[in-house]
Amino acid sequence: MVLELINLSKTFVNTTDHVNVEALKNINLLVNDGEFVSVVGPSGCGKTTMLRIIAGFEKASFGKALLNDEEIKNPGTEIGLVFQEYALFPWRTVLENVEFGLELKNTPAKERREKAFKYIEMVGLNSFENKYPKELSGGMKQRVAIARTLINEPKVVLMDEPFGSVDAQTRNSLQEFLIDIWRKRGDTIIFVTHNVDEAVFLSQRIVCLSSRPGEVLLEVSVNLEFPRDRTSMDFVKIRREILEHLMSNKGN
Repeated sequence: MVLELINLSKTFVNTTDHVNVEALKNINLLVNDGEFVSVVGPSGCGKTTMLRIIAGFEKASFGKALLNDEEIKNPGTEIGLVFQEYALFPWRTVLENVEFGLELKNTPAKERREKAFKYIEMVGLNSFENKYPKELSGGMKQRVAIARTLINEPKVVLMDEPFGSVDAQTRNSLQEFLIDIWRKRGDTIIFVTHNVDEAVFLSQRIVCLSSRPGEVLLEVSVNLEFPRDRTSMDFVKIRREILEHLMSNKGN
């Protein structure tokens, strides 16, 4: 399952003051089946906009996004999106949140419940299936959100700063959890983050975007074995290279 962005550009048109905002400019990117790619860049550089176009929620102003050579025009089950803010239904239990997508597909109740239990166990919450979101920690909520996305078996998983709202210790734990799931399942993941350390820890490849309008500044392959040591010289070298490119572009 190959995802390709071809000359992708996006300009937001303001009909009130007629001041247009160019968010993305000529993005070209190829993501192969099973690849983990992170996208980093300064705030406002169009990272989230790029994900929304890939997910089919936004239309590109120019260029296109392709999934297996077919243009993505609308949201669909082949692409799943995990948000930073969890987006769980507060009136539904963990089990009911996880099985929600299968309900929309009219999956028989017995089948979807069995599958939901499987995914709840996979994310380490098998004793919390009857809890409500208000009874969960931030890390637990994000695990539920990931399970709810993966249960639909998307071909591509998009993650928009999914660990940005939790504390540092929980964030590190969630990173290790995500890598474990990805290595077992082989999902194709595009992961947006402001955190360069996080990108190096998780990714096979890192795409660095410039300040707005977002253009591809640099692509870095991360050829480090898992599990990764954040203090190793190779890890620090890659992190420094990316930070230097981002800082040199700051304000341009």
